[in-house]
Amino acid sequence: MRYPEIKTKLPGPKAARLIKKDKTYVSPSYTRVYPLVVKKGEGTWVYDVDDNRFLDFTAGIAVCATGHCHPEVVRAIQEQAERLIHMAGTDFYYEPQIALAEKLSSITSGKGSKRVYFGNSGAEAVEAAFKLARWHTKRELNIAFFGAFHGRTMGALSLTASKTIQKKHYYPLVPGITHIPYPYCYRCPYNLCYPQCSLACVDWLEENLFKTTMPPEEVAAIFVEPIQGEGGYIVPPPEFHKALKELAEKYGILYVADEVQSGMGRTGKMFALEHYGVAPDIMALAKGIASGLPLGAMVARSEIMDWEAGSHASTFGGNPIACEAALTTIRLLEENLMANAAARGKRLMKGLLALQKTYECMGDVRGKGLMVGVELVKDRETKERAEEWRDELIKGAFEKGLLLLGCGQNSIRFCPALTVTDEEVDVCLTLFEEAIRKVAG
Repeated sequence: MRYPEIKTKLPGPKAARLIKKDKTYVSPSYTRVYPLVVKKGEGTWVYDVDDNRFLDFTAGIAVCATGHCHPEVVRAIQEQAERLIHMAGTDFYYEPQIALAEKLSSITSGKGSKRVYFGNSGAEAVEAAFKLARWHTKRELNIAFFGAFHGRTMGALSLTASKTIQKKHYYPLVPGITHIPYPYCYRCPYNLCYPQCSLACVDWLEENLFKTTMPPEEVAAIFVEPIQGEGGYIVPPPEFHKALKELAEKYGILYVADEVQSGMGRTGKMFALEHYGVAPDIMALAKGIASGLPLGAMVARSEIMDWEAGSHASTFGGNPIACEAALTTIRLLEENLMANAAARGKRLMKGLLALQKTYECMGDVRGKGLMVGVELVKDRETKERAEEWRDELIKGAFEKGLLLLGCGQNSIRFCPALTVTDEEVDVCLTLFEEAIRKVAG
C-alpha cells in the first residue's frame, strides 16, 4: 500500500524560497490553505518542489476528475495542440467545440434539444446563465441561497452568499437578488426536523416571500446548487429539488442548476441533480469537465437559449484543446469513473461514519459519491461550530501528507479524483484519524 512520503520539514527549502517570492509578486487576494508548492501530479498523488509526496483528496478543488495528468487526457491535449491552439471560437467554427456541444446536449437530463455556451470557468458559466435568464424571461428578479457560491465575477458574486469577504468593498452589486435559506437539515434555519417539516423551506417561498416582497411573475430564475459545495457540502432532502422545481414551473420561473462542483460524475452520476429526478432549465458546468483545463459550459433548452448573435460571447471559451480534453474526460467518466466514484464514495462514507462513532467532534457526515463532507463541532448537543479545530485538522493532515480542504464555516470536504482506489481511500481514512485524534485530544 502506497503512503505519502514527507522528506523535509514543511515547507521545504525550495518551497519556502518560492513562497517568499510569491508574496512579493502574486496577488495577496488568493487564499492559500497551507504551504504546498506543487511540482507534478499523477493520479491521486502530487509532489512538491522538495520531492515530498502527498495523497491528494482535493483534486484541485474537485477539478481533476480523471486524476492528475491522466495519460489519455494528456494525449488528447498534445494531439490537438499540434493541430490548432486557438482561432477564436466566437467568430469561427471548431470541430471539437461542436462535438463537445453535441455531447453535452445528449448527456444532460431533460427532454427536447439543448444548446451550449462555452466560457472559461464556473463563474463565467453562471454569469452566462444569469444573463440568459434575464434575456429569455424579460424579468429582473432572481432567487439564490444563503451559503451558495456561484463565482466572483459581479453577476455571479451577486448570487453568491458564502462569505462576507467575497463581497466586501464591492457594493453595489447586481440588484434584484433575494437569498433564502438552503435546506441545511443538520442546522435547519426554521428549527424544524426532516421529514416532519414537510419541506417548509419550499413552502415558505410561496406562503411568505411571494406574498410580501417578491412578485413571482417578475422572477426570472432560481439559482441552486444540487448539493451545496463551498457552503459546506450540504445534501438537501430527497424531495427538495422536485418540490422547488414544481414551484418554479407554477410561476414560469427558470430552474438553474449550478453543477460546477457537483457535476461531471463526482456524485456517482454524471450530474448530481439526477439523484433527485429533476431536469433543470439551465445548467452551469466547469471544474471537472476538462480534467484541469480552463473550461466552463452553460447548457440550456434550445427554446430558452434564444439570445441574438453578439449578445454574449467569450474569446477563449470553447478553446479546441480544452474541448478535446473534455471529450476524453467524459468518455472516461462514462466508461468506468462514474461507477468508481459511486463505489469508492460508499467506502469513504462507511469509513467516516465508523470514525464518527469514536470522535464526538465529527458532528455530521454527509455526501454522495466522492463529494463528502464532515462537519466538526465542539459539542454534539449544542452543535457549537469548531472552526479552529477544522483548520488545525487540515494543517495536521497536510503535515502527514494528506491534502484536504475546508468548506462552510467548520466542515472538511473530501473530493479526490474519481480514479481513487480502495487502498487510497483506506490510507486517507488512516491519516485523517491520526489528525483528528490529535485535535480531539
